[in-house]
Amino acid sequence: MPKTPSSSSNPAARSWHGFLNRFSLLDDKADDTMIDESLRAGVELRGATPWILMFAIFVASIGLNVNSTAVIIGAMLISPLMGPIMGIGYGIGIYDFTLIRKSVGNLLIATLISLLTSTVYFALSPLTEAHSELLARTSPTIWDVLIALFGGFAGIIGVTRKEKTNVIPGVAIATALMPPLCTAGYGLANGNWAYFLGAFYLFSINCVYIAAAAVLVIGLLNPPHKQFVDPVMETRVKRVLFLVVLLTGLPSLYLAYRLVGNEVFHSKASQFVHQEFNFPKSHVVEIGITPKNKHVEVTLIGDRLSARTIDTIRTHLPATGLKGAILTVHQAGDDNIDINTLRDGIVKELSGNELALASRDQQIADLRRQVAWSAQSAQLTAELKAQYPDLTDILIGEGVGAAPPEETDGDSADSASMEPESAPETAPVPILVAHSAKRLSRQDMARIEDWFRVRTQSKAARIAID
Repeated sequence: MPKTPSSSSNPAARSWHGFLNRFSLLDDKADDTMIDESLRAGVELRGATPWILMFAIFVASIGLNVNSTAVIIGAMLISPLMGPIMGIGYGIGIYDFTLIRKSVGNLLIATLISLLTSTVYFALSPLTEAHSELLARTSPTIWDVLIALFGGFAGIIGVTRKEKTNVIPGVAIATALMPPLCTAGYGLANGNWAYFLGAFYLFSINCVYIAAAAVLVIGLLNPPHKQFVDPVMETRVKRVLFLVVLLTGLPSLYLAYRLVGNEVFHSKASQFVHQEFNFPKSHVVEIGITPKNKHVEVTLIGDRLSARTIDTIRTHLPATGLKGAILTVHQAGDDNIDINTLRDGIVKELSGNELALASRDQQIADLRRQVAWSAQSAQLTAELKAQYPDLTDILIGEGVGAAPPEETDGDSADSASMEPESAPETAPVPILVAHSAKRLSRQDMARIEDWFRVRTQSKAARIAID
C-alpha cells in the first residue's frame, strides 16, 4: 500500500506550520520566574514611586491646562500607574488573591494621590478654560474600550518577553491612564461633575480592560498558578470577573452610539448646506451645527434669498436624512458685508490665538478698505475723465509709504475707524497713474493733484501722469 505523506514531507504543511510558528508567544517568552518577579515589582508603590507619580500628575495637569500634547505624552511616559493594573490581571490569571489585594490597594492609593494632586493644581491655577485635550477625556466610547483592550494585550505580551522593548511606553501613551485622572481632578476643582464622572469612567475602562487583556494572555501562557480547592468558588470568581468587564463596557456602547449619531448628523448637515446653498451671488460664511438639538444654522452674505426659496430648501431636509432638523438662515444686505459674523467665525476658528486674531482683524480692515476703494476708484475715474478727456489708462489705487503724523488727515474715514493702539506705522498712500495724449501744463497737474487729495481726503496722495 502506498504511504500517506507526512506533514514533514509535505511542503504546504511545512509552510503552514512555519507561518503559525511566527505567531507563537512561547518562542521568546521569558522564564516564568522572571515574569513573576517583574510583574510583582511593578505593583510596589513606595519610596520614589509615589513622588514620581505626583510629579507626573503635575506635568500632565499643566499639559492639559495649556493644551500641550507633547507635555501630556511626556507625563504618560513617566507615569507608574501601569504596574498595579498589570499586577491585578496577573494575579487573577494565576489565582493569587494576595497579589490581587495588594495590586488593588496600591492602585486605589495611586488613584487618590493622582486625584488629590490634580485637584490642588487646578484649584490654584489661574487658567480655568477647558481646552480640547481636556475635553477629549470626558466622553469615553467603545473605541476607548478597544484601545485599552488591545493596548493591554500589547503590554502584557511585552512584559513577558526575554528582550524588553518600547512596548510599555507605547501602551502608556495609547491607553492614556494619566490624563483622565487629571481631567477628573479638573472636574473636582471646578465643581463640574460631568467632567469628573466622564473622565473617571474613562480611567476605569482603561484599568478594567488592560487587566482583562492581561488575564487572557496569562491564561494562554499558562504559568504556574494556584489551584482552587472548591470548583464552585472558581466558577463564581470567573463569573464575577466577566460581569465586571461587561458592566464596565456597556455604557461606552451607548456613548459610542450617540457619538456616531452626532457625527452622522453633522456630516449630513454639512453636505446639505453645501448642496442647497449653492448660489452664484450668495455665499455661506458660517455654518453652525448642533446635533443634540438637530439645529442647523447658516449665515450668508451677498444677495438676499427670498423667504420662498428658504422654505423650499427646508422641504429638502427629510430627503437628505435630516428629518426633524431645524434650519435657521441669517442673511446680510445685498451689498453689505456682515463684519460681525465674519469676526465671530474667525474667533471660533482661531480658538483663542490672540496673535493670529490680531492679524486676521487687520485683514478684515484691509478688506473693508479695498471694498471702499473699488467703488470710489470707479467714481474718481469717471470724474477725472469728464474734466480731462485726453487722459487714458487711468489707474487709482493705494501704495504703502512712511506717512508722518502731520500728513495724515485725522478726519478721514480710515483714521476714524482705527483704534490708536492698532494704527500701523506706515499709512496707505492714494496713488493716481494716467497717460495723457497731450502734455499737461503745471497748472493742470497741480489742479489734478489738489482735486485728488480732496477727493481721497489724504494730503499724502500722489499722482503720476506722463
